Amino acid sequence: MISKVKICGLTCKKDVEAAVKYGASYLGFIVEAESSRKLSVAEVSKIAFTGNGSCQTVAVVVDPTNDLLENIIKKMRPSYIQLHGNESIERTSFIKNNFKTKIIKAVSINSKKDFITSEQYTGLVDIMLYDSRPPSDSPQRGGHGQSFDWSMISHVPLPKTWALAGGLNVSNVENAVNLTKAPILDVSSGLELTAGLKDHNKIKAFMDKIKNG
Repeated sequence: MISKVKICGLTCKKDVEAAVKYGASYLGFIVEAESSRKLSVAEVSKIAFTGNGSCQTVAVVVDPTNDLLENIIKKMRPSYIQLHGNESIERTSFIKNNFKTKIIKAVSINSKKDFITSEQYTGLVDIMLYDSRPPSDSPQRGGHGQSFDWSMISHVPLPKTWALAGGLNVSNVENAVNLTKAPILDVSSGLELTAGLKDHNKIKAFMDKIKNG
């Protein structure tokens, strides 16, 4: 099995083009959320369309309002909404049913108990995303370049479709795939030159390791 890749935190057209060129399956954009990679809905709408339809687009939001979701869906038309905040099961259900959109739900992992807690979303969300817990003093929910203990994954129940995030990079991606067998890998800061700007050589190297691993 070759893992699919979501390249997240994209902020400019040239990086989107590089992600598409080297084989990413998902393109992630941080929309109106606390992040050094934050974009407005208008900014994302200008760069999110790949033209050839080879990639699915993901709008990453944190505890979004209904107005923001309406604006995103109208102007960006994403393949998925990624909920990366403290969205409850009730709020997640409301968003899925009222906005008729596919949902990725991010869950912060620190122990095996967090996997158990995340099971409440099974059957409701389309992709469960397991990410490392952010530093307690950071308002930014992802993109910190920190991993959680991947060995936990072999000892917990997992949904059919899930993604691994947190600290992935060119140096550790082979180990991540071998250890977790993750169907989807979500990478952001590990492929950057600086926050928000990708290193195209790193993108190519990351994708090559997955394809040839």
